[in-house]
Amino acid sequence: MIQLTDVSKTFTLHNQGSAVIEVLRDVDLTVAPGECVALTGASGAGKSTLMRMIYGNYLAQAGQIRIGDLDIVQAEPREIIRLRREVLGYVSQFLRVVPRVPTLDVVAEPLRAVGTPAEAAEARARTLLQQLNIPHRLWSLSPTTFSGGEQQRVNIARGFAHTYPALLLDEPTASLDAANREVVLGLIETAKARGAAIIGIFHDEAARARVCDREIDVTRFTPGLAA
Repeated sequence: MIQLTDVSKTFTLHNQGSAVIEVLRDVDLTVAPGECVALTGASGAGKSTLMRMIYGNYLAQAGQIRIGDLDIVQAEPREIIRLRREVLGYVSQFLRVVPRVPTLDVVAEPLRAVGTPAEAAEARARTLLQQLNIPHRLWSLSPTTFSGGEQQRVNIARGFAHTYPALLLDEPTASLDAANREVVLGLIETAKARGAAIIGIFHDEAARARVCDREIDVTRFTPGLAA
């Protein structure tokens, strides 16, 4: 479902004499349906950069990044937009939504985008908000006013609303209390059971051990850090 072949990434520092920094080199990675793979490695090894490349936020300098039949590296913007809408979900650490949109609509929006009837989309959103312990009195308010922990849980609810065939998870259990952490791990396990291919960054070692099938140390693809 997710396959990276000979992927490399550089950044050009235009404010420092156009110096070119090689961040990742020759990344090979395959994630099958129903598998969860953890990206590990020291800070600065390129874990987040790799996730952003898979999502299409960063352009690879070389190689292929295939999600299903689509190569992200060669894809047109409209193809990436469609992929994100239908196939590839991304739960980041930070909630980015349009201000003043009610929380219920924020969570239901990914389902509406793929044609789910409004009533069914809202029902799914309500279920997730309840599971993640977002008080009902907040559902009609914009999550931009919420605490950091509440925003994170809204982001998780939004990311798991649609049954994406592939998921990227960036620290999904960070800063959660025990009860909400358990809910999130359950959502990941359910996604795996239905066949989602998942790549995640988990600094929570216990969570990683529970839901991840294997680990990939990104350091081995990092010039200057690889052994």
